[in-house]
Amino acid sequence: MKRRNLLAAGASVATLTLSGCATPGANDGWIPLFDGGTLDAFDRLGEADWRVAGGVLEATRGPGFLVTRRSFGDFRLQAEFYVETKTNSGIFIRCQDARKVTAANAYEVNIWDARKDPTYGTGAVVDFAKVSEPFPKAGGRWSTFDITARGRRITVIFNGQRTVDFEDGKFAAGPIALQSGGGLVRFRSVRILPG
Repeated sequence: MKRRNLLAAGASVATLTLSGCATPGANDGWIPLFDGGTLDAFDRLGEADWRVAGGVLEATRGPGFLVTRRSFGDFRLQAEFYVETKTNSGIFIRCQDARKVTAANAYEVNIWDARKDPTYGTGAVVDFAKVSEPFPKAGGRWSTFDITARGRRITVIFNGQRTVDFEDGKFAAGPIALQSGGGLVRFRSVRILPG
């Protein structure tokens, strides 16, 4: 009987590990930055009209950011988002100035299908890591980012496909910022696993 319980427990752990996602509420180290409820993890920066409605975080006009009150160095971040085809948005990581967020003082994981230079469009890290053809597109559907930053290495996975994987040591740690740069942007889940 004891052996069966151990095997069942081992199978459960293997399932969690293989799926890459933990069950909701499990004590697995993930921190919800946005869980469908409040914006308690963030400070507002700029003029964006961020609001929570029906469990979804939304902005329709910008510019502006939601900037985490906490700083992060090494982490894995998962986000579910929705944008229109012309929306300009992104997730800025390791921001160096929480009062002035730019692509020059953070790594900007871009969400912008209509960018003039598509090599730094959706799934790219602006000025650091380009995407290649066929260029990723997020407009008109719910999408996911899985962003890992460990030391100098940064990896971005967009809808299950790796878009960039590069090394750079310019920014070691800092807050995370969600961008509203123009057009509808929605987030329904944003969570982070530090370390």
